[in-house]
Amino acid sequence: MELRQVNDRLMAVAPLKEDSDSLLSLLSFKDRYLPVMEQMSENRKREWLTIRVLLKEMLGVEKEILYNSFGKPYLSDNSFHISISHTKGYAALILNKENEVAIDIEKISSKVENVRKRFVNEEEENALSKTNELIHLLLYWSAKETLFKLISKENLNFKTQLHIQAFEPVIGQWSEFDAYETCTEQQSRYKINYFVHEDYVLTCI
Repeated sequence: MELRQVNDRLMAVAPLKEDSDSLLSLLSFKDRYLPVMEQMSENRKREWLTIRVLLKEMLGVEKEILYNSFGKPYLSDNSFHISISHTKGYAALILNKENEVAIDIEKISSKVENVRKRFVNEEEENALSKTNELIHLLLYWSAKETLFKLISKENLNFKTQLHIQAFEPVIGQWSEFDAYETCTEQQSRYKINYFVHEDYVLTCI
């Protein structure tokens, strides 16, 4: 597990190495978890349980994760705001006591190029890096997923309502870029923190 403090947020990323039985053995709420996991594939069980193991390791105590009608996770005791993400081989979790948080992790893959027209607007397309285009595309996608989780608005259009301002990707260290939304009256602006790992890109708010 990689545990980091990003500003006032506590965040962890873990590779999905353990099988579901091994992960379940690290947790106490087995009677609650087993019925929920009955219809899950082994890979889904590993993702689901890894998040709960991460949470227990981060806080030193096991807490129950529930979901609202929008599918957004929250802790049963509301002690922290929480956001969760999975990608091939990794799980990520972020917590904050005071403020809403959101996180997204994406495996580095060229598949994102197949859907770029669905989420990249003209300004973003024109600002793409000449040397790190794939990473830049993945950061666009990941950041918009993060914004979507934070805003929690149905029928949100990634291309026309979520906007990433021009930046040049930084590899191998934490950095940030600006974003804003045009799907609400507030048209809020956000600072996106991000990290480019050799296997994945990670964004959080």
